[in-house]
Parts: sequence; C-alpha cells; structure tokens
Amino acid sequence: MDQKRLPLFIAISAAILLLFQYIAPRKPQPVLAQQAVQSTRTTPSSRTPAPTHDPATPGTQPVHVAVPANAPRVQVDAPRVTGSVSLVGARLDDLRLKDYRETVRKTSPLVRVLEPEADPQPSYVQFGWSSTDTVKLPGDDTLWTSSGGTVGVGHPVTLTWDNGAGLIFAIAFSVDDNFMFAVHQSVRNTGAAPVQLWPWERVRREYLPQTAGYSVLFEGVIGVMDDKLQDIGYGKIKSEADKHNDVGYDHIGAGGWAGFTDKYWLTALVPDQAVPMHASWNHWLDDGSDRFQVSYLATDPQTLAPGSTASFDSRVFAGAKEVHLLDRYETGGHVPLLSYAVDWGWFYFITKPFFYAIDFLYSITGNFGVAILLFTLCVKGLFYPIAARSYRSMGKMRLLAPKITQVRERYKDDPGKLQSEMMAVYKAENVSPVSGCAPMLLQIPVFFSLYKVILVTIEMRHAPFFGWIQDLSATDPTNVFNLFGLIPVDPSAISPYLHLGVWPLLMGASMYFMQRLNPPAPDPAQQKMLQFMPLIFMFTMGRFPAGLVVYWTWNNLLTMAQQWYIQRQAKLTPSGRVVRA
Repeated sequence: MDQKRLPLFIAISAAILLLFQYIAPRKPQPVLAQQAVQSTRTTPSSRTPAPTHDPATPGTQPVHVAVPANAPRVQVDAPRVTGSVSLVGARLDDLRLKDYRETVRKTSPLVRVLEPEADPQPSYVQFGWSSTDTVKLPGDDTLWTSSGGTVGVGHPVTLTWDNGAGLIFAIAFSVDDNFMFAVHQSVRNTGAAPVQLWPWERVRREYLPQTAGYSVLFEGVIGVMDDKLQDIGYGKIKSEADKHNDVGYDHIGAGGWAGFTDKYWLTALVPDQAVPMHASWNHWLDDGSDRFQVSYLATDPQTLAPGSTASFDSRVFAGAKEVHLLDRYETGGHVPLLSYAVDWGWFYFITKPFFYAIDFLYSITGNFGVAILLFTLCVKGLFYPIAARSYRSMGKMRLLAPKITQVRERYKDDPGKLQSEMMAVYKAENVSPVSGCAPMLLQIPVFFSLYKVILVTIEMRHAPFFGWIQDLSATDPTNVFNLFGLIPVDPSAISPYLHLGVWPLLMGASMYFMQRLNPPAPDPAQQKMLQFMPLIFMFTMGRFPAGLVVYWTWNNLLTMAQQWYIQRQAKLTPSGRVVRA
C-alpha cells in the first residue's frame, strides 16, 4: 500500500509545485525585442483605420507630423482625472489619475495613462474624418481653435477648424465623474458640392510597452467584437502584422469596444454601438521603433449635401479598471462586457465572486488584509464537513501507526502479505490512506482564485495590512538574507529565490507544525519529502504577493486548530480499536 501511495503523493506534490512555478511572478521584460528589420512602407505611422480591402482606401491621412512639446493645449480637470488636449492634431494625449500614484509613497507622481509624443512613452487618442474626395481634411499638424475654458464635468469644450474650402470640422470633448470621455464629432458643409466622409477614431502607443511579467495576467490589445472578448499580446500583434500588411487583427460589425490594457489601467475606444465599424489592430516599425494602433472606421460614408451637417458620437475610457465602476459602465452605460477588461481568467465564475465577497468584507472592516482573514474563515467553514472527515481519518491513522509498524515488522519479508494485512487494518478501521490529500486538493482552486483577485484587481493595489505590509499586492518587503534591511544590499538581484520575508517564514513555520499533527508517513522516502515541503513552499511563496502569503499562513493556523479539535476526539480502545471520544 505504501509503495502505491508514493507515486500518487509525488504526482500531487509535483503538480502543486509546477502550478506555483507557472503563476509565480517573473522579471518584467518587453514582450519582444526590437527587430532590426526596417519597414518597407514610407510613412507607416501615417496610416489610418481604413479597410485594407477597400480599393478607395478611405482614411488616408497626411504624412505624420510630430506634435511639438510647446503646442497650445486645452486643460482637462475632473474629479478623478487631470490633463490636457493638444490643439495641434486635436489629441487627447495627456491624462493623469488623481486617485492613483506610482508607488505607495504619498509624494509619488500620479499615474499617467496618456502621454504626449515628446515624452518617453507617447500614447494618445485622436479623432477625424476620411474621404475619397479631393477635400482638405484635418491632420496631425492641424491647429484647432478652442471654444474656451477647461474640459470638466458638465463643461464640454469644442475644438473647431475651417478647411477654407466649405467644410467646418468640430470636436466636442466632455468627461464624467470618473474616467469616461464623450466625444462628439461634426462636420458642416457650407460649400456648393456634396461630400462623402467616413468618421474614424484611434488610440496609439508609439512604443513597445513593458509587461508586468506574470504568466497568468494578460496585457496587450483587448476588445469585444460580436459580444466576444478578444485579446492579443503585443508579440502576436507584431507577428500577425508582419504577415498581413501591418494588420494584426481586424473585424467588421457594430457594437463593442477596443483598446490597450495594462495590469491595472485601460485605454479603450467605445464607438457608437449602432454604427457598423471596421475595427483594426495594427503594428508598424518606424525608424526602428514600434507603433501600435487600435482604430475604428465607419464602414459606410456619410454624405453631406450643401448646408447639411454630419456627426458621429463615441466614448473613450481612460483610467483604472475598478471592478464596480466597470460593472456600472457595462450595465448603465451599455458598454458590452467591459468588466472583462479585468483578467479574471478561466475560472472567472470562482474568481469574480471571491472578489465581491472580499470587497464586501472590506466595506465592513476597512482593511483588505482583515477581509482576507475573514474570507478564509468563511471558506474553512464551508469546507468543514469534507475536511472534518479527512482529519478524522488522519487522526485514526496517527493512532494506528503503532499497529501498522507491527504489521510491517511481521511481514517485512512477504510484500504481498504485507499489503493485504495493511489493507485489512485500514478497512477494519474505515481509514483512507490518502485522506490527507483532500484538504490540499480543495485548497488549490481557492488559492489560485484568491491569487488572481490579489494580482489583477486594482482594489488590492497599495492596500495596506498591518506593520510593514503596506501593499498586499506586492511581496513582503523584508528579507532575512540582508538581516531585514540592516545590510544595505538586495540579495534578490542575485537570485529571485534570495528574497524571504517575515510572512513567508511564518508560513513555512506554520506548515512545519501542521505536519507534526499529521500521522507520520510509514515510508522513509515519503518522510524525507514531507520534511522538505515547508522549506520549498517557503522559498516559492517568498516571491508572491504578501496578501496571498497572509492567507496561506492564516489558513494553516485554522487548519491546525481544526485538526487538533477533530483528531483529539479519536481514542484507541484497550482492544486496539479506534473510536470517537
């Protein structure tokens, strides 16, 4: 029996360790290195979201012109965002989030989700019109005129430009209390001839973003097409664009949204949900630099008779992926599946309810760490009947250890008889030799779902616990290898495994003492493996978010209390039978 249990035990242990290795955070790095090849297009950054199959190629824009750093601007000031719109090119290219800083320090700079082209990581949103007619259209170098004031809640600002040939273009910007901008484009034809125009909008990133380095977290281009979530990493976009004339993905249809997602931030275009649009996700290599673009172009033109006006409405989300806020935009704002911008993973049906439960407990306690502790207590209570049966069996195994030892000594030279006698003892006492695996297997989906909640939800970002843990989504900042900060070195720079904080040490200690409550493994090989498990898990968990290590430690303490209470109810009778107390 012991030899049959050993492969099962090894398989379970290996599976757990491989899972930990897969979801463990990795060193942040660019998705792909810069490629040395040069683009064969003469002006790749000037392309617009035109359908590639359209021979008329509506959307062709003037040659790309860099916006000067001192371009005149219209200020944006709302309860949760601050920034500006460049009057050159009518770009929304400067936006900071008032409620979020780059680090936990109160003096840290505000998080910036959009940056002008003159900055290191340019990212901007732009709107315009295309035409197959020979008309003068606004371009990157167009200087617009502002109606005056600051873009704010209840105070839209309109930019206008007269092409001098009968067309007057206007773009009205407004913003709500959070992160959603409304954009109204219009064109008035004061000329004598009709004109056909296609409205378009685009969001660009003029650099290759650096991802957070997590295998279980998506960062890249994301959108909803035909009520289905589509997400493609930067590397995939690049490879597909190389094969398909700069187009990494395209789609024609009405509804949905698309943009760029980071770990916590989202910049997405939300076109008029009733207008059929051609969505295109592009990549170009311009002067050795990566250019990514997500764009929408109306599939059908609007014909402007003399004296008439064409218009197009859209929205732009640029801000934090707050779960309840995305839910409200999804239901009240009719933005389909916007809540899926948060990477809940394959087990979203577990992960998302976990978040709501922890968030509810946070609303009561005011501390996400305490909320995690209470949530763990609730989960332990929910699984108590299954765990209790397992712990009772383990308690019987501990009491039966002397009898099993006697059987092993008596039949050590007859393996077949030994196995049958041991099975007879287990059967007589209604004991399962693999009962101890049940609590661990039950804990795996809970652990993984909680890991996703702590990792991907911005509500956990910079959420303090107690003492030195000021960010539950980050690793424990202490490290035993530099004597908890007394030695001014960072051992993790040598190896990520040389980061071992106080909470991982406590977790390893709790695992060790929890093992002492379990029945000793009769097989020596199993005993040696079990002895090393706390050490292995301790170093592995040292790189995980502190909130997850707090959960695991607290769960171990609850498990020990549960085991002690249940196992002490089992007694051994004078005849050698195991009974409940």
